[in-house]
Amino acid sequence: MSNPLYDVVIIGGGPAGYSSALYCARAGLKTIVLEHLSAGGQMTLTEIIENYPGFDEGIDGFTLGDQMQQQAEKFGAESELTSVTSVELTGDIKVVHTSDAGDYKTRCVVIATGANARQLGLPNEAALADKGIHYCAACDGMRFKGKTVALVGGGNTALEDALLLSRLCEKVYLVHRRDQYRAEKFYADAVAEATNIEPVLNSVVESVDVEGGFKGVTVKNVKTDETRFLESEALFVSVGRVPNTEFLQGAVSVDGSGYIEADETTRTSVPGVFAVGDIRTKPMRQVVTAAADGAVSSMFAQQYIEELKAKV
Repeated sequence: MSNPLYDVVIIGGGPAGYSSALYCARAGLKTIVLEHLSAGGQMTLTEIIENYPGFDEGIDGFTLGDQMQQQAEKFGAESELTSVTSVELTGDIKVVHTSDAGDYKTRCVVIATGANARQLGLPNEAALADKGIHYCAACDGMRFKGKTVALVGGGNTALEDALLLSRLCEKVYLVHRRDQYRAEKFYADAVAEATNIEPVLNSVVESVDVEGGFKGVTVKNVKTDETRFLESEALFVSVGRVPNTEFLQGAVSVDGSGYIEADETTRTSVPGVFAVGDIRTKPMRQVVTAAADGAVSSMFAQQYIEELKAKV
């Protein structure tokens, strides 16, 4: 399949991707978004988003993603539903290969493929996503204000999430498979001082009880094999995330966790290639920060294209 030359090909149609598309299209750049699921990306799995500015009553992720797509397309951005299989990023003209929509030649590539939350592997986990099992305390914690929740994890992010939930919830069970947290002492000390966080150490989540609504989680002590039921209204999972970079095959530099190395300009190690949203190394991953990355990438994409054309 033969496709025209684009100024910008954006891989990923979440808030970062469509924010980049909006700004690029408004700047007069020929822009297309390649998304393999639907507009909004992982955001579409969120029933209610309450911390995105401008929606005081909240908005569901599917609707917000659809509105972002429509807005970008209003200014000329294109969209294609397809999976990217590999990329060629060296040279002035880059090539993005897809599974069923041919190859896309472009001057710039914006990578907005995000990162998936690492799951526990429970039998019914996928069906319970956002329906009792949650992967973002900052996004969903407020929904359980004054209630009891469980959280599993032992790293810096997990303990930070536990502390956030402790300020909202009546009680937080903090489940960790080892006898000590992997987190820095600062976080461990703060958790120890929190009167409404109960550590459940040397334990793993075995199952969740959702009969007639979310009832709680069953944990097993890995040393004694004893089980315990933790009555709670939600389970938060904070055991890391997996960046979606397989298709890059080492084409850009990544950090030790696999996230693309890109600073606040969103530039990567390859000229003309930008990383936005959850896929890049950054301290906070939220819808609003992803959208901000997309806007920033458009400015530097314009700058790169102008310099590229000046060479001709």
